[in-house]
Amino acid sequence: MSIEVKNLLKVYGEQKAVNNISFKINKGEIVGFLGPNGAGKSTTMKILTGYLQQTGGDAFVCGIHVADQPLETKKKIGYLPESNALYYDMYVREYLSFIAEVHEVKNQKEAIEKVILLVGLIPEAKKKIGQLSKGYKQRVGLAAALIHNPEVLILDEPTSGLDPNQIIEIREVIKQQGQNKTVLFSSHILQEVEAICDRVIIINQGELVADDKLSKLQKGNKETQVVIVQFKEVIDKSLLDSLNGAEKVHQVSPCNFQITTIASESVRKQILELALQHNLNIVSLQSESQSLEDVFRTLTQKGESN
Repeated sequence: MSIEVKNLLKVYGEQKAVNNISFKINKGEIVGFLGPNGAGKSTTMKILTGYLQQTGGDAFVCGIHVADQPLETKKKIGYLPESNALYYDMYVREYLSFIAEVHEVKNQKEAIEKVILLVGLIPEAKKKIGQLSKGYKQRVGLAAALIHNPEVLILDEPTSGLDPNQIIEIREVIKQQGQNKTVLFSSHILQEVEAICDRVIIINQGELVADDKLSKLQKGNKETQVVIVQFKEVIDKSLLDSLNGAEKVHQVSPCNFQITTIASESVRKQILELALQHNLNIVSLQSESQSLEDVFRTLTQKGESN
């Protein structure tokens, strides 16, 4: 077990930032860690990396108790914090050499050139960090997290500040690292999580609200099944509003509609019957599984006051 959290609790005054959450992550898993701002994601990551002391519960990395042996766990972890603190007056290679020295990396020059190539830093490698764009500063932080070839990667918003092309490149780096490492990363870009992860952990107000395969989460909530229909003709939305089981009908365009329902098969049959009755031509008719955004909104809005 690469990461294990048992009844983890972190309290600030009267506020429970993390409220008795538990999960396990195996080697070779890439797991997305999601939640609204203030949900407790960064706090949990800081506890796992030894930067914060928990109020209660236990955290283990590679079988080592983080609170009891913080230095040993840090050797196992590559950590990219959300606030990527760097030394702006240092050159890229100089900074990576410093980090490699801290981790007592053997063959430092080889390790530095390897991570520079891996994260796509070559075009900017001769510059001072302070001269770099935000995206390239983020790459320096990721290179520093990888320099000692850790068993576990904990990445807090790793694609922050990157342009679309850079995001795709870093996505591939994360997927490649996930082949032989454990990766836990948070992101507000849900499409990134869908592209990289098979499993998602979602917390809300400090509590665990979901921990499952992404495919199961997307199929598991029957409340938000969506039927998408496109007609050749322009039709009145009221025709679809009358469908039995249609909870919400959204008109995308004069001929295109999205219907939220708890019974997609029944709604699809009714649409076919409706088309026959009114001599309408259906261009396409399909059911769509929930997007991760749908799942996220459903789980994190529960219990919130309007």
